[in-house]
Amino acid sequence: MITEEFYQDGTYLRNNPDWHIGAAPWKSQGVLEILQRNRLTPHTICEIGCGAGEILALLQKHLPEDCTFEGYDIAPQAIELAKERENTRLHVHLADFLTTPEIQEAYFDVLLIIDVLEHFENCFQVLREIKPRSQYKIFHLPLDVSVKNVLGNRLIDFHYATGHLHFFTKDVALLMLREAGYEILDTFYTLPPLDTNPWSPQLGQLARKLVRVTKRGLERLPAKVLYSVHHDLAVRIFGGWRLMVLAQ
Repeated sequence: MITEEFYQDGTYLRNNPDWHIGAAPWKSQGVLEILQRNRLTPHTICEIGCGAGEILALLQKHLPEDCTFEGYDIAPQAIELAKERENTRLHVHLADFLTTPEIQEAYFDVLLIIDVLEHFENCFQVLREIKPRSQYKIFHLPLDVSVKNVLGNRLIDFHYATGHLHFFTKDVALLMLREAGYEILDTFYTLPPLDTNPWSPQLGQLARKLVRVTKRGLERLPAKVLYSVHHDLAVRIFGGWRLMVLAQ
């Protein structure tokens, strides 16, 4: 069983050396998109499982100056990285948002749960506990269950590499949220870029990256062709997409 020690003892950092900083731009863009689509202008945003804090830092650059940001994570290595991004309107905390007594009365306009829900042992308990803590919740959920991933036995890889305890399809994820008492306000798919590692000026590394991006682009081509015809079917067969959800 993946436990809290997986995130606290350095194991997660060894498996994910940049703590997904490279993925923050497209994830934050998805958050901005769902806020804009629903004409939301929050003044307080809190992220549960903020990791290195890069999503909050990027959101701060695009949201009004009267918006403040708080991030919570139980991993000391993540908060050490996130502390570099702190400023007068962005603060991060090495603490469990669900159990820290000092913040039990805190209330926010928006709670962010970005690629985190699948890490909690009891999703329904977490969903019930955070529901009264904000007006809106924005979830980003990996859709690990697909024909391709099941045939390739990839779910066990997701478990050991990134600590996933739960595996979703779109319909299963939305059913879980509704059965936990949430109203779904908006959803859309997001697709990670072909490569989230920063570009290197070194010729050898650049060449390897170009090869890697080209290969992934060719592998993704059938999925994108089917996606242009039927979104849900492409996601269920090929996987790779994630689900952005606005709920309250």
